[in-house]
Amino acid sequence: MNATKFACLTGATALALAAAGAARADDTPPAAAPAAPAGPTALSSPSMSSSLAAPSDPLNIDLGPAGKIYVSGQATLFAAAETAAPTSSQKKKGDVSNLQIEVQKTDGVFQFYVQAGEYNLPSLGTPMLTTTRLTEDTFRYVPTAYIKIVPNAAFNVEVGILPTLIGAEYTFSFQNLNIERGLLWNQEPAISRGVQANYTQGPLAVSVSINDGYYSDHYSTVSGLATYTLSPKDTLAVAASGNFDKTSRSSFVTPVAQNNGTIWNVIYTHTEGNWVLNPYIQYSTTPKDNAFGLPSSASTFGAAVLAKYQFNPLFNLAGRVEYISSSGSQVALLYGTKSDAWSFTLTPTLQVKQYFVRGEFSYTKIGSGTPGSEFGKFANKSDQSRAMIETGVLF
Repeated sequence: MNATKFACLTGATALALAAAGAARADDTPPAAAPAAPAGPTALSSPSMSSSLAAPSDPLNIDLGPAGKIYVSGQATLFAAAETAAPTSSQKKKGDVSNLQIEVQKTDGVFQFYVQAGEYNLPSLGTPMLTTTRLTEDTFRYVPTAYIKIVPNAAFNVEVGILPTLIGAEYTFSFQNLNIERGLLWNQEPAISRGVQANYTQGPLAVSVSINDGYYSDHYSTVSGLATYTLSPKDTLAVAASGNFDKTSRSSFVTPVAQNNGTIWNVIYTHTEGNWVLNPYIQYSTTPKDNAFGLPSSASTFGAAVLAKYQFNPLFNLAGRVEYISSSGSQVALLYGTKSDAWSFTLTPTLQVKQYFVRGEFSYTKIGSGTPGSEFGKFANKSDQSRAMIETGVLF
């Protein structure tokens, strides 16, 4: 794989991109992400978009005065074919996308959530790795686990391995409108370790977290999310995360540039009739620090629109259009210095009870990239198309 595409997942150097990081309470969705379809449901975790729906009656064990323990999970497979692959083995690929189980307690003062298993994180413009390698090199076999203290209905505190407060897309494929995450998601944190406080008062919900950023094990990042419900149809959210110290940690999931920088979102969600519309903008910065191999500061700016139309209770069509550009004369955050790219994704989904199947077509175009940091065997192709299918069961 070429260096820039590899960086989108690994973040191993100043050219790195992020596929992992900050902290989100599992029952706090990415800022104003499209909500799951209305209807009875026992669980708010894991958070779901409105493309797929978890069962409304998950398996549970009643412990009497101690409350109920809920068990849910996903068993899903995917297959993909792409142009401009980095190797011949990447042109066609199939693997497990999720083989996970969640165990949680959702009532009382003391609550908990544990998510365990294998997973894959396909995203636009990045190489597709095997599920086993992706799991072992990112968050391993327990990607999310936390305890939750709930003294009252308005306030709670979570401690552990938490999903991020940043962005409009979730980490795992079954949670999202599309199978693949987008170009903006490639810049965002996904999971980290830390502590988070959540407060709700009327139409306002606020979450603040101290965490280890892009899974760096250095607890100097502060993240926040404020969501305001403007009306039953509209919400507006602002999210931000930034490191207030410096750390040289660099690993498969910890990009030294992004982990020492900041990222910001403004996200709007409108739901009306069969439509869900979710436009958002994103801005990120990375610092200059020669000691960390960052000879200049850099930034990215991106904008995206996610949408879904529900044709009937069984079938819906989701789409995503996005654009992202980068600055910085000596640090490449995308496909070379001062590069940009745009993408288009279309995902039809059919779900019958707990079973689903969905297809996907995506196209990614590099507008101004650097040969050697683009797509293809020789990293000199400026566009890439993918066709995917995912199927399985949510229980």
